[in-house]
Amino acid sequence: MGRVMAGLQDRDWGVSHAAYPTPLVLRDGTIRVFFSARDRDGRSHLASVDMQVHEGRFTLVSDVSGPLLTPGPRGAFDADGVTVSCVVPDGDRLLAYYLGWTVGVSVPFMNSIGLAIGDSGGETFDRVFQAPVLGRSEANPLTLGYPWVVRTADGWRMWFGSHLAWGERSREMTHVIKRATSHDGSHWIALDEISVPLAGASDPREFAVSRPVVLKEPWGWSMWYSKCNPHYHIGYAYSHDLLHWTRADNLIHFGWGPEDWENRERAYPCLFDHEGRRYMLYNGNDYGRTGFGIAMLEG
Repeated sequence: MGRVMAGLQDRDWGVSHAAYPTPLVLRDGTIRVFFSARDRDGRSHLASVDMQVHEGRFTLVSDVSGPLLTPGPRGAFDADGVTVSCVVPDGDRLLAYYLGWTVGVSVPFMNSIGLAIGDSGGETFDRVFQAPVLGRSEANPLTLGYPWVVRTADGWRMWFGSHLAWGERSREMTHVIKRATSHDGSHWIALDEISVPLAGASDPREFAVSRPVVLKEPWGWSMWYSKCNPHYHIGYAYSHDLLHWTRADNLIHFGWGPEDWENRERAYPCLFDHEGRRYMLYNGNDYGRTGFGIAMLEG
């Protein structure tokens, strides 16, 4: 369907990027898309823009709003950026789960997962805690982020990215998807097992799977994510019990040739259902520097 918007350029808190698009369908059918913009120091801030989507066409219907959530104070786990990757309606409020950035010295970054609460329309957000709701532990000793949360009949479940190891240089890493559970959505217990591992022998260059999005299906559950080898592409897995996942990346096919803004990468998918159709928001090249687009599922 095309690119929705390019990265920001003219705001003090947003001079580049429109990364990790995350949709919220409002009561009137408007799609409010939350995304991450970066300031001149590279710190990410939360912003939003409204769009209408109908039968394979979209229209922007608002200006960009922000910043809705800003980096934390010096020394905080999110002092170098906040990146929301999941927004969950909870009564008359929204629970926004985000990646809190800390720039490293021996490694490029160390991330943890935070929680902010917003009003029902997502016009304002406030941190719940000064500390992360899920941080480094024996189960996840290095860095973790990109949370996706689902509320089920027997509790809350989260999937997130976690480093198993850093490589010798720069951004070399081994990054997989793990999970956590909660009884209230605020207090989380990380589990040790890996939900989605690397492809291994079928793609030995792959070193990361990240930004999971889990959706309920008539037959079970689907997961959509990014995979990197060395550029980002979009992957897919399925499960019948939310515990065991089978990768099936080969099922994803794109019905159009890439435009310039996405000619190297398609990354960070986030899917939603609207008016009987399924849509995917996604980033193009360079971690969202070229903005985000939208596609419609066929078949």
